[in-house]
Amino acid sequence: MLRVTCYCVLLTIASIGQAAAQRSKDNSQETKLLVMEHLWNEAQVNRDARALDSMIGSQFVNTEYDGEVSDKSKFLADVKDPQFKPDSVTIQDVKVSMYADSAVVVGIYHTKGIYHGKPYDHFGRFTDTWVFTEGRWQCVASHTSLLKK
Repeated sequence: MLRVTCYCVLLTIASIGQAAAQRSKDNSQETKLLVMEHLWNEAQVNRDARALDSMIGSQFVNTEYDGEVSDKSKFLADVKDPQFKPDSVTIQDVKVSMYADSAVVVGIYHTKGIYHGKPYDHFGRFTDTWVFTEGRWQCVASHTSLLKK
């Protein structure tokens, strides 16, 4: 009976240790994804399609607040468009949900700038889906919706 009790205690301790290690790993990956989200915003403000290209997967799908859907090449072309002049892109209330080799990042964004000579100032929600593949995180889908114009 003592052996069984000791065995149960050891199993419990091992599972607690394993759970703590997994939480630590998840926290590290969550931090990495938050940094990548901020780098994404910086790349948009700087119209740095090359930086964004390295962050998004080959099958990337983007759904804009107005319903327009684009693939990776169209998304990157839009970023390089000289008519697109973002002044700022910020995010807040960001939450990361981890799932094995994928993650969903949601939050609120605020972006301001000029597009085709007209100023814009958007507040909205975003959902980005990331997959850990080829040894790195890649965004495979992004969706935005306006809260107010």
